[in-house]
Amino acid sequence: MKILSHFMTPLRVMLIIILFSGVTFAQWDNPNVDRIPERYMKPFIPKLFVPMTVVTIDDYDNFDMGVDYSEGHISISPINPLQIFNAWNINGTHYSTDGGLTWNISNPSFPNAAGDPVTAFDSLGNLYYETMKSPITACWVAKSTTFGSTWAFTNTSATTGNDKNWIAANICGGPYTNYIYTIMTNSSGGGATVARSTDLGVTFTNTQTLSPHALPGAMVCVGPNGSISGGSVFAVTHSGSNALGTYTFFHSTDGGLTFTQKSQVQWSNVIGTEISSRSTVSGMRTRPYPMISCDNSFGPYRGRLYCVYASNEPAGSGNKSDIFLRYSTDFGATWSARVTVNDDANTVNNYQFFPAIWSDKYQSKLYIKWYDTRNCPTSDSMDVYATYTTNGGTSFAPNQRITNKIFKIKLSSSGSAPAYQGDYDAICSNPKVSMPLWADFRNNNYNSYCAYFPDYAMRMNPTSSGINSVNGVKDFFMVVPAVKLYTDTVLVTSAITPTPGSGSFTISYPSTGGNKLTHYPDSLRVRVTANNVTPGTYTMTVTAKGPNGTPVHQRTVTITASTTSGVIENNTPYSFKLEQNYPNPFNPVTRIDYSLAKITDVKITVYNLLGREITSFFREKQNPGSYYVMFNAANLSTGVYYYTIQAGDFMDKKTMILMK
Repeated sequence: MKILSHFMTPLRVMLIIILFSGVTFAQWDNPNVDRIPERYMKPFIPKLFVPMTVVTIDDYDNFDMGVDYSEGHISISPINPLQIFNAWNINGTHYSTDGGLTWNISNPSFPNAAGDPVTAFDSLGNLYYETMKSPITACWVAKSTTFGSTWAFTNTSATTGNDKNWIAANICGGPYTNYIYTIMTNSSGGGATVARSTDLGVTFTNTQTLSPHALPGAMVCVGPNGSISGGSVFAVTHSGSNALGTYTFFHSTDGGLTFTQKSQVQWSNVIGTEISSRSTVSGMRTRPYPMISCDNSFGPYRGRLYCVYASNEPAGSGNKSDIFLRYSTDFGATWSARVTVNDDANTVNNYQFFPAIWSDKYQSKLYIKWYDTRNCPTSDSMDVYATYTTNGGTSFAPNQRITNKIFKIKLSSSGSAPAYQGDYDAICSNPKVSMPLWADFRNNNYNSYCAYFPDYAMRMNPTSSGINSVNGVKDFFMVVPAVKLYTDTVLVTSAITPTPGSGSFTISYPSTGGNKLTHYPDSLRVRVTANNVTPGTYTMTVTAKGPNGTPVHQRTVTITASTTSGVIENNTPYSFKLEQNYPNPFNPVTRIDYSLAKITDVKITVYNLLGREITSFFREKQNPGSYYVMFNAANLSTGVYYYTIQAGDFMDKKTMILMK
């Protein structure tokens, strides 16, 4: 017993989680409550992670920001389109100051957190990040004046309830400029409680509890009231049953102080198959949340209120779901006929679910994203799709596939149905493009992903070459082989590193359009001239951006400068190698570097001394180059571990020491 008690340490916690990860969430799941499963609230198991990885497949980029636990939300600063913030379960955050090209982590220190993160910027660029308290009685709101890199405060208490919350900010001007609104499910009280802040998030005051509301899914948004910008606050509640939901719409004209019921409708039914009073697709739970947004632009559809939701068509458990949109032009009192958003050829054959919407403030453009199984005949795998409407919801642009790889809907470790997948995600936009984000299961875990929409593909040709170091000239081509509804300009810049010890490189763009592309598919020439440079290996980074800095993509080219005259194509200077982790010994995080000589799948796995797998990292079709992953062993005990790499035919193993 003494030996056993010696190991009842953080390692014991990890083993318990592993051993009992098959215990099903369904055994204690409350269908009227949408919460992250309890096992994900425990200390997280050790994992290999990369702070942010660009995953390029078929020349399109998806951005992998690591493993969190679904339910991501995203906001873009209205004063700078390059400043983006997103948050995931539980208190996993990322911020970007370069339009999404690179991401950093800056988690606020909440006193406690229970998940369901939602975010908003006000018109001054202040960021608000809300998460439920633990135990769940209300919400915390954190505020950042630096776009998420630091936090002004992290413990403002907002609204009350015991489940799912939402937040919105008035960025539109008017008498209620920068008021912050939040709503939260209060199942025990039979309603959804609205709170507002009139002092930039310093304090929140509950204003009204809206009912009926029994199912999670209450949402709030801001719109105009005629000529009064920000003069309308809208809220929707969700009641009834999973098989026949009731949406009740409310309207406020006094800055969220009081609300009037405008309409009550029954539009939604089961999504997929009902199991234990929950909608499921391929065994993973999904909820028919009503998603609302209002047109705040000064375009022809100003003030139009939109509601998007998923529901089976035809109605009934066991059928397949579509995404539907309706709109109101009288503050939610009456609604248009539904319009089907997804444009697959035969909608009864596929599932579409998990919609998220965003109405752009600067133009009458409503973005919509969702999960979609149209590329999987067996309907057990899915992609993310998106579209937009510019005519007030009458019709939609051709649906675009956002993910660059299809993935299974159900994780192998998720347990029996109805298993947790998360219950929402998000999309947000700047004046040019939107950025949807989603939980992505392509690596059989809860990866956090985002991308641009509309977007363009990017390719360099060739990707490596030799050049005469004395007076050599080499032309590369930046190619946009395809687009996803992208029609704007692409601007190209390039830089070569490291700086030569002597001499210099000159980069020019001798194509007709110089460094700009305006029609697609097309390409432009990137000419490199070597002026007596030191022989060696150099990297040219080519960056492509839209007019406001988004979308932004990068590709690299390897240039080998030598005194011999020939141009050596495809001369990759990399070799397969697994480096010793650093630091070593470590506590609790260490870095593992590796390099690849050719395009190949990569798997890095960490084991304990008994040969039991602790965690693994997988990346499909990585390009030649040098990479690294970070290993966080916070919940492991002091000891010796080893790690392996498998990259095509190359395999290697090294030992590392965790010392606490």
